Amino acid sequence: MLAYIFRRLISLSLSLLVASALIFLVVEVAPGDPASFMLGLNAQPDTIAAVRAELGLDVPRLQRYFQWVSGMLIGDFGTSYTYRTEVSQMIADRLWISLPLAIYALLLSTLLAFPAGVLAAARRGRKADLSVMTATQLGIAIPNFWFAMLLVLLFAIKLRYFPAGGFAGWEDPLMGLRSLTLPAIALALPQAAILTRVLRSSLIETLGSDFIRTARAKGLTRTQVLWRHGLRNALIPVLTIIGLQFSFLLAGAIIIEQVFFLPGLGRLIFQAITQRDLIVVESVVMLLVFAVILVNFLTDLAYALVDPRLRQRA
Repeated sequence: MLAYIFRRLISLSLSLLVASALIFLVVEVAPGDPASFMLGLNAQPDTIAAVRAELGLDVPRLQRYFQWVSGMLIGDFGTSYTYRTEVSQMIADRLWISLPLAIYALLLSTLLAFPAGVLAAARRGRKADLSVMTATQLGIAIPNFWFAMLLVLLFAIKLRYFPAGGFAGWEDPLMGLRSLTLPAIALALPQAAILTRVLRSSLIETLGSDFIRTARAKGLTRTQVLWRHGLRNALIPVLTIIGLQFSFLLAGAIIIEQVFFLPGLGRLIFQAITQRDLIVVESVVMLLVFAVILVNFLTDLAYALVDPRLRQRA
C-alpha cells in the first residue's frame, strides 16, 4: 500500500510541475500587456516602462516563472496588478464560497444519483428504469445555466423561497447555505444525471458476473446480492466520476457564479482575464489544477480501499 501511495505522489508532483509550466507559458504568450491595459491607449512609452518595472514585468520570463513557482511553494502567490492586494488573500476570500458550493453540489448530485441509479439497475427494462433514463437524458442535454434561470424564476421570483443572487456571508451559516442552494442545485442536476447513468451501467455489468450468480445460488435474495456484493464492486467507475465531478464543480462554475452574482473563484478568474491581471489568472488556475490533481490522487486511494487487488499489485 505504501509503494502504491508513493508512486501516486511522484505522479502528482510531476503533473503539477508540467501544469505550472504550461499555465505560465499560455498566459504569458496571450496578447495584451497588463501595463498598457492599466494606463490606457494614450499612455507614454516611458510611463508604460515604469509601470512594467513596478509590476516586475521587465524581468525575463524564465526568472519570473521560477519566482512564481518558488513563491507558491511557501504560500506566496504574488500581488494583484489591478487591486495591489495579495493574491493569496483574494483566493482565500473567494475559496470560502466556491469550495462550499462545490461540496454542496456534489452532495446533492450523489444523493440524487445513488438511489436513482440503483433503482434503474434493479428495475432494468421496466417503467422505473425508462423513467430514470429519460430524466437523466434531459439532465445531460439541458445546460446548467438554463436550469439556473428556471430555478431563479420559480423559487426566487415567484415563490421567494431563496435569494435570486448574491451571497449573504457565513456570519449566519443558514443564510449562507440558503444563498448557495439554488446555484448548488443548478450545478448538481446535470452531474447527477451523468452519475446515475454510470452507476446504472456499472451495476448492470456487475450483476451479470459469475460471482453474483454464485451468490444467488447460495440462497441470497436479489436485494441482498445487490447491496452486499453488487454495489461495492460497481463503485470504481462511480468513484472516478465523483472525483472528476468535484474538480469540475470547483473549477467550472464560472457561468453559474455569474448568473447568481457569487464572488467565487470562477468570477475572480473571469474578472482577472478581462483586466489582464496575469498573476491572478496564473495563480488561481494553478490552484484549481492542484485541486483537480489532488482529487484524482484521493480517488486512486479510494480505489485501493474499495478494490484490495490494487493494494496487492502495489
